Amino acid sequence: MLGKKLVTAQKRGETRALCLGLGMVACSMMMYFFIGITIVPFYTKSVWTTETVCKVLKANIKDKVFCPNSKGSEDEEIFPYPCLQVWVNLTASGQEVMLYQTEDTLERNPKCSYVPEKLENSKEVKARIETIASNFKKHQTFPCYYDPGGTQTNVILSRLYPAKGLLFAFLWPTLMFTGGCLIIALVKISQYISVLSAWQ
Repeated sequence: MLGKKLVTAQKRGETRALCLGLGMVACSMMMYFFIGITIVPFYTKSVWTTETVCKVLKANIKDKVFCPNSKGSEDEEIFPYPCLQVWVNLTASGQEVMLYQTEDTLERNPKCSYVPEKLENSKEVKARIETIASNFKKHQTFPCYYDPGGTQTNVILSRLYPAKGLLFAFLWPTLMFTGGCLIIALVKISQYISVLSAWQ
């Protein structure tokens, strides 16, 4: 009687462990799919792939411009902000080009190097842009990214999704997938050993 209870408890434990492993594998597949349709297209679409050194030539704050509405946010009011323009000397080609913060900055407003997030306090926006401009004047040499193919003549300061970020995004689903497969394998090995012991 005790042996039957132990066998039943063992089977229940194996079933739960097997469900856990399958659930982890399924969740990791969903995470892979989500990353594949969101982050990967932005990474592959970016043409600013080669890192080089940029030297600041001038960093000027122009008159206020209007931030265009984000996609899908028609109700959001357009707000003005000072336009920071940073021109750099591209070491790779020696050209004078305009610097943008990220790929998204160029799409939102190609006239400005930096597009702030909407803040109700315009003084904070102005102070932030002035701080960024002073930092460029202090640190005149820094790494940047350019398009080796030449389709984009401008450069960006940082990529939205660099290679390290992409690898980090795939790290967690990979660990979950590996853990799920390991649990399933251990359950199958345990079942095989149980059947082998019973047969002997």
